[in-house]
Amino acid sequence: MWQQNYTPIGGNLLASALVAALPIFTILILLGIFRRPAWLAAVSALIVALLVALLGYQMPPMLAVSATLFGAAFGLFPIWWVVFAAIFLFRIVEETGRFEVIKSSIVQLTNDRRLQVLLIGFTFGAFMEGAAGFGAPVAVAAAMLAGLGFARFEAAALCLIANTSPVAFGSIGIPIVTLAATTQLGVMGLSAYTGRLCAPVSLILPCYLVLTLGGPKALRGVLPAAAVCGVVYASVQLTVSNCMGPWLTDILGAMLAMIALLILLRLWQPRDSDQYRLNGGSAGTPPPVAKLNAAQVLLAWLPYLLLVVIVILWGIPSVHDWLDLATVKVPWPGLHNLVQRMPPVATKATNYAAIYNISYLSAAGSAVFIAALLSAICLKVSPGKCVIILGKTLRQLGVPALTFASVLALALLMNYSGATYTLGLAFATTGVLYPVFSVLLGWIGVFLTGSDTSSNALFGNLQVVAATSLHLDPTLMAAANSAGGVMGKMISLQSLAVAVAATGMKTTDEPRLFRKVVGHSVLLVAIVAVLNVIYSAIIRG
Repeated sequence: MWQQNYTPIGGNLLASALVAALPIFTILILLGIFRRPAWLAAVSALIVALLVALLGYQMPPMLAVSATLFGAAFGLFPIWWVVFAAIFLFRIVEETGRFEVIKSSIVQLTNDRRLQVLLIGFTFGAFMEGAAGFGAPVAVAAAMLAGLGFARFEAAALCLIANTSPVAFGSIGIPIVTLAATTQLGVMGLSAYTGRLCAPVSLILPCYLVLTLGGPKALRGVLPAAAVCGVVYASVQLTVSNCMGPWLTDILGAMLAMIALLILLRLWQPRDSDQYRLNGGSAGTPPPVAKLNAAQVLLAWLPYLLLVVIVILWGIPSVHDWLDLATVKVPWPGLHNLVQRMPPVATKATNYAAIYNISYLSAAGSAVFIAALLSAICLKVSPGKCVIILGKTLRQLGVPALTFASVLALALLMNYSGATYTLGLAFATTGVLYPVFSVLLGWIGVFLTGSDTSSNALFGNLQVVAATSLHLDPTLMAAANSAGGVMGKMISLQSLAVAVAATGMKTTDEPRLFRKVVGHSVLLVAIVAVLNVIYSAIIRG
């Protein structure tokens, strides 16, 4: 049995934290300065993390190797699996020619690129986040925008920025449910505080997206639409998270925001749409749009309707529990219960479990994959053609698979070696500034893991320990971990890899995409930090 030591460098927390942060510095330097692909940054950071675990934390080599393999397996399933299934679905729609009908149906509704960003990037992306999560929103929405004629880089960046405030309630509320299980705090309290932190960001996010797309002039022309999206979604997010819990927050918010936007567009259209037409306004003329009948439109959208129905069905607790009967739980060899977490991270020496859940049926990716297979049947795709599309999707996602495996291997190695807890304890020493650093801790957690759920599992209990010692509200600080974390999702290596793969860009575009969105990530997490400071001050009196 190996016990974690959170101050391995001469018993000094600051020195230990600097060593623990070396893998993070490696990612930032390779991506932001040397402009290397995400897979190379991830693999390099993993090598650094192994050296830190072995030499700095004196972790036994077999434990370090086992933790690395455990993380890599988790990165491939379920994380990479859901992205693969989402791209497979999109390719079926694309290669059967149905996506041309989808494009035409959207253009007939509006050919204004700003409104398309609100419809697909924000509302449909938020719905996909609430229903599936785990990379599916960016994968599907970015691919759709790129298919509509957006520049691939632009589509990827916009969808990464949009996939922020809804993430805290993604996958039928899984991040909050996980946070409650990790911290032993009430689900409703965590949901309420997370909603109060995220709703102000949701309120401004549609306007922020349009500003990012075209600047203040672009926003002025569609301000009513952006305002309707923001007000409706944020109001529902706040109300549902506080009164009903985290489970349907995203789904209800996205559906009502989309309905409100569609009603508005029936009554009003922006006057300057000609400047923001599909394919660039002055840069080109939109392709002619054929008149479509209802049957054509319904058949083209059928794969996504099937996706929505199946994912919602998968989210019903009784159905999910039944599907979960097929899950195989594997105690990871050479790691399960062989590491002990120590105070103050745990109240006492506690065995650290390492269970790998092979959820064949209940995984979100499996729901998306079944939707893809049913779509292939409905669209009369032959088995041979389906296999060809499957092969193309595998080739497209080969390098991203390496990124996912390396990133999760890095995250879990840092977790089991104790490095992540060293960083958390260092933040906890900031005293009155801790409400700011609790948000940043969640942000770093999602940057490392690419998942708000994983970040909450990683740092949730540490937030409670630190908040209690500093006489802060532990429920608010734990919620801040989730709300702050989601603002780091756009800069995580997983998200960058998903966006690049979904839009068909090259892996060499990942550093450029990182530099594009990192400023947005910092600004949005700063807003959440300010909100957390205000709420903390109000609670303390």
